[in-house]
Amino acid sequence: MAIKEKQLFQTMFLLATFIVCVIEISNAQIQRVSDDEWEMVEKKGNQFIIGDWPFYVNGFNTYWLMIFAVDPSTRAKVTDVFQQASSAGLTVCRTWAFNDGGWRALQKSPSSYDEQVFQGLDFVINEAKKYKIRLILSLVNNWEAYGGKSQYVRWGKQAGLNLTSEDDFFSDPIIKGYYKAHVKNILTRVNTYNNVTYKDDPTIFAWELMNEPRCLADPSGDILQAWIEEMAYHVKFIDRKHLLGIGVEGFYGSSTQERLLTNPNTYASKVGTDFIRNHLALGIDFASAHIYPDSWLSSTVSDSYLQFVESWMEAHIEDAEKVLGMPIVFGEFGISSKDLKFNLTFRDEFIDRVYKTMLNSTRKGGSGGGSLIWQLFPEGTDYMDDGYAVVLSKSPKTCDIVSLQSWRLQNFNSRCSWRCHWGCRKRGHQDVFDYNGEL
Repeated sequence: MAIKEKQLFQTMFLLATFIVCVIEISNAQIQRVSDDEWEMVEKKGNQFIIGDWPFYVNGFNTYWLMIFAVDPSTRAKVTDVFQQASSAGLTVCRTWAFNDGGWRALQKSPSSYDEQVFQGLDFVINEAKKYKIRLILSLVNNWEAYGGKSQYVRWGKQAGLNLTSEDDFFSDPIIKGYYKAHVKNILTRVNTYNNVTYKDDPTIFAWELMNEPRCLADPSGDILQAWIEEMAYHVKFIDRKHLLGIGVEGFYGSSTQERLLTNPNTYASKVGTDFIRNHLALGIDFASAHIYPDSWLSSTVSDSYLQFVESWMEAHIEDAEKVLGMPIVFGEFGISSKDLKFNLTFRDEFIDRVYKTMLNSTRKGGSGGGSLIWQLFPEGTDYMDDGYAVVLSKSPKTCDIVSLQSWRLQNFNSRCSWRCHWGCRKRGHQDVFDYNGEL
């Protein structure tokens, strides 16, 4: 066969393969959306799956959903977030399943709950399913916002315990009992909107032990590690169906001295977390890491952000695959509009770099399980903005980037694309879908 004829044949073959893939993907996606069955997300090796389908995450954070759902005057904003996210193809939302003490507290005191606020969380879960969005529910905060570990310690002091540090949260048996009771109360809650117990609800993608745990009182990491192991066992004892993550920022510790230079600064190795060691705990199903170069490196936007994104993500994806044997979710990533030299064009470049680094893993069947932007807001919630808010309706270019990544991952989430992808690789051809979603 002449060279030109051979090239023409290969081009026609790829084009035919692409067309078949698109048709089968469209039919499969329609079938998935119309199915009455809403299956639990599971883990198989270093991949997320639903049934026998691969499942890659393009998602977002909106932490305040439960609080907004309590008040009828703001409840529509919850629907707005899910509606806009679904329109952009986003499939997972990470949000708080806690508010300890203070205003509109879910947990007013240990194991004492405000039923109206709990029904707000019920609404969030029920509403998420309507838009085919799954939830990662975090169970407590490391930080003081929404109560956090410091509120648990205050409760302990009010009960007469001799506590000297907020990090006693991780070691005091009474305080740990408070947290365990909260976990049980959340997991065994029966949703008042659909009568489904949380621990049986496939709308929940995963539980997360804590938002960004740190234990400064013990830089060795022993105290936090013991807490992770104990609480992972506790969660799995109650609920063996759902996946479980930790919620750590991904800093490397003493168990991997060779990785310490990957950390954004020397301080990161002294906050009591250890990426590899933490995720080897029995019961942890997937790894987590966050990406905040403006907080960790410098508050001045520069190309160093983009360089850090790649090296940080690639190191964690490699370790998740080769050492941990599990998927990894980059549960938060963002840059703030308050940073020096910030502009929307650079934010789009930052988001795109995260997405493309993730896609590099996806295309190879690696451990990159997904990423969740911090944070998605609907219009009219500007007063809640911490500088990281992304309002898709006001940022059409950003919306295009987010939607394109969703489209890419939907292709990989289909049986057809998976078959075509590996078939083409075996034949030595280029991948059917490149970065632009084109042949």
